[in-house]
Amino acid sequence: MKKIIAFAGSNSKASINKALAVYASSLVANTEVSVLDLNDFELPLYGIDYETDNGIPDNANKFLEIIKSADGMVLSLAEHNGTYATVFKNLFDWMSRIDGELWSEKPMLLMATSPGARGGVDVLETAKARFPYMGGNIVSEFSCPSFFDNFKDGKVIDKELNAILNHAILALEKAL
Repeated sequence: MKKIIAFAGSNSKASINKALAVYASSLVANTEVSVLDLNDFELPLYGIDYETDNGIPDNANKFLEIIKSADGMVLSLAEHNGTYATVFKNLFDWMSRIDGELWSEKPMLLMATSPGARGGVDVLETAKARFPYMGGNIVSEFSCPSFFDNFKDGKVIDKELNAILNHAILALEKAL
């Protein structure tokens, strides 16, 4: 059985992106899913002076090892001011100091959601432009606009959006 990880690029305890990642990962057939929480991988703010004085924190190595041991991933990015949430960018920066190809060509379903009608499309575009240079193998993507209107009781309730998500899930399943 293939092993996938699911996580949100957020440290909110009530993360809507984590809810979306958990739901999407539950739809991936014949996989064992590990849901990760960035709060379990606390890291100091990246800076070269910190790295020079203290080295790379264990949590950055731990998270990277989890990525490398997985067969694929479901990642839903929170969007803050049109780009990654600081907690995700910080983790991303630390991991890139260990391995520039940090995503290790693992098949990835890349997603985003937001309370607004754009559904995090700016952060998706940023990630789609950057991740391939870092070993990212984005096999499908999904944006869920207006989260609180379209996601209830732990699932996407809009039929059209759910069909788009299921198509994205199929692409991930084929790539695993």
